[in-house]
Amino acid sequence: MNKNSEEFELELVCVIVNFGLGSRLVKTAKRHGISGGIIVFGKGTARSHHVLDLMGLSDIRKEVVFLITDKTTAHKALEDINREFELYKPNHGIAFTTSICNIFGKKNIRCENNISVRGKDNIMYHLITIIVDKGKAEEVIDAATKAGSKGGTIINGRWSGISETTKFFSMEIEPEKELVIILSESEMTDSIVLSIREKLRIDEPGNGIIYIQEVIKTYPDISI
Repeated sequence: MNKNSEEFELELVCVIVNFGLGSRLVKTAKRHGISGGIIVFGKGTARSHHVLDLMGLSDIRKEVVFLITDKTTAHKALEDINREFELYKPNHGIAFTTSICNIFGKKNIRCENNISVRGKDNIMYHLITIIVDKGKAEEVIDAATKAGSKGGTIINGRWSGISETTKFFSMEIEPEKELVIILSESEMTDSIVLSIREKLRIDEPGNGIIYIQEVIKTYPDISI
């Protein structure tokens, strides 16, 4: 194993809160040792109001916060977040977690739960998420396409890593980021990730981060 690699049971924490609360939520997470996250802007678009209520998106503007941490820390942090942001009340938001396979960046991390009870061979698709500086998303798509990807989705956001915020007239400025989401056939994941890592120099500090998740089921079912 690479000397910069570690093994953890990692989870992606996704929290949807009212507009303007994202940065405060990241600070709450920091108290539990989670150093930063990505904040993107969300908007309720489902036709059914029941679906919007269920997803915590009944208001027009929301902030979606993504955090990555170990399983134990994630669950403890969510208990605190649930109390502080009153997610148990209607229209206050929602939070959920999902497992992560691998992370590549300044420090490479491979998860203990990489091979699930379903078996490695049963995983047909992976969700590859790449976070890079604004303006770099197209380079990510180009690198992925050259490795066989059929494309991806780009979302604008801002990084709230505590150590990377800068100040302008005593006001914190959070650097803008782009989030790229790619659905990959499992046998193509390694080549796509390698292409992105090489083109964007992901393993160098400050150039971005990649994490990979197992896709259990797709709608519509594209495995047919």
